[in-house]
Amino acid sequence: MGIHIVAVVGSPHGSGSTAAAVQAVLAGVTAAGAGMESLDLRSDDLDAVVDRIDEADGVVLASPVYRAAHTALLASLLERIPRGAAGETRAPLAGKAAMVLLTGASHHHFLATERLRAPLASFFAVQTLSPGLYFTPASYTSDKVLNDESRALAELHGRALVELATAVRGGSALSRLTPLI
Repeated sequence: MGIHIVAVVGSPHGSGSTAAAVQAVLAGVTAAGAGMESLDLRSDDLDAVVDRIDEADGVVLASPVYRAAHTALLASLLERIPRGAAGETRAPLAGKAAMVLLTGASHHHFLATERLRAPLASFFAVQTLSPGLYFTPASYTSDKVLNDESRALAELHGRALVELATAVRGGSALSRLTPLI
């Protein structure tokens, strides 16, 4: 069975710049020969999303940035995901590859990617693709699609995520790492 990547879109609007960026990343995923699917936190059941993450080899966590952080939709999902701690029987993110994709109104909040990557790496034991992606309105055309340079970067990240997921899945140690505490 090949590599499968799940993109989780945490936008309250659904059809804006975050969704367009996710589609470009997923184009890179499919170009690398992996399967993919996109899940929308506005409409998909959170338990079903957790199950899909559990079955995937890699995850794209995508969100617009509001108040210098990812959305409450994405935060709610992360709060629901078990991590194999005491009393939990599974850890859907542990030992997986993931990337962070955020969109914002200006370059001022690009470090919000780190506010999400750090807990993924230490709290959930996720192997995170570095660096994350952060797109602003300057990354898009007037039709709300990524411009050529940004689209190429997003597709490159999609291909890199497949490479990372392949390494994690095929490694004898990477997939067995667990959260710090």
